[in-house]
Amino acid sequence: MTAASPSLRALRTSEEVDAFLDGKSFPLVDGDRVTFVFRGEADTVALRHWIFGLTSRQELERVEGTDLWFTTLDLPRESRVEYKLEVTHGGDTRWILDPLNPHRAHDPFGANSVCHSDGYVFPEWAQEDPDARPGDVESLRFHSTTFHDERTIRVYLPARFRRRARYPLLVAHDGDDYLRFSGMKAVLDNLIHRLEIPPMIVALTNPIDRLTEYAASERHAAFLVDELLPHLESTFPLIGTPSTRGLMGASFGAVATLSTAWRRPDVFGKLLLQSGSFGFTDIGDHQRGPAFDPVVEFMNAFRADPGRPASKAFVSCGVYESLIYENRSMLPMFQSTGMEVRYVEARDGHNWENWRDRLREGLSWLFPGPLWMVYE
Repeated sequence: MTAASPSLRALRTSEEVDAFLDGKSFPLVDGDRVTFVFRGEADTVALRHWIFGLTSRQELERVEGTDLWFTTLDLPRESRVEYKLEVTHGGDTRWILDPLNPHRAHDPFGANSVCHSDGYVFPEWAQEDPDARPGDVESLRFHSTTFHDERTIRVYLPARFRRRARYPLLVAHDGDDYLRFSGMKAVLDNLIHRLEIPPMIVALTNPIDRLTEYAASERHAAFLVDELLPHLESTFPLIGTPSTRGLMGASFGAVATLSTAWRRPDVFGKLLLQSGSFGFTDIGDHQRGPAFDPVVEFMNAFRADPGRPASKAFVSCGVYESLIYENRSMLPMFQSTGMEVRYVEARDGHNWENWRDRLREGLSWLFPGPLWMVYE
């Protein structure tokens, strides 16, 4: 228990609860212990978190004679955890955001409360910097003959963009999600302003049928290499060599990145793979559901004959993800291909802010800017 727990149990009146809560930030952090607190009438209250390896539902204890509830977890330094509270009252059960915690993280499914343990620091390079000249994001619409539909691509153009110059290219899967939930534009503006990465053009793609297109699909690889890339090269002033092209994605987007580079080597020289859904089997069946069937088939084929998909790969994963085993296991396989690989873990889960927090290290390693070229 934290130092707060005995004092919590000693509370008896509403006034004492008011005094205890006044002026505090929640959850309560004390070293490597974190206490989650809820106040309200309920039959049961539980913490619902996404830390792989811990029971996902942890009941809160009610302080006798009060409407105050709490539970305490061990949480190592520099951890970041997203969670909700499950509140049951009068037979009605709801998952809610923590009313005592103003910190929120957003994703395509809504929002979660966020717990930062001791030592976690929000990256200042991911916040909008008034001194950083902003780039522009344009929308590009074109017809895909591969998928027989219309596609919208967002294209980031750096500040001081000039047609007479030539730029590296980065193609990002789930581009709109990177923009909305990982602050991708602010990150690019800041890193370019700080000379940590060069001015670059970033094509932010969006799937229509994500779990099909990103599940190691040959059609998706053909779309990227045979359609999107030529279209970008004819529209924007790109350097146009594999060593100046990057491909990136998170989760299924990382699978789409790896499978495209494997199927079409020597096109994208740099890969950024975040929390890749790299399901595979050595014996028996996988346990991740039918959406993973083509992924597992691809990953097993890749492990049998990996080739050399790119020259450099930055790989990251959260230690609180169920995918940490697969990502750790793939590291020696990636290294065996002759790719230069950098692998990074964080005390975080499978979410967009984890992926945001790794962007500076990943992008500046794959695309070192003038600052790194001078000082490294």
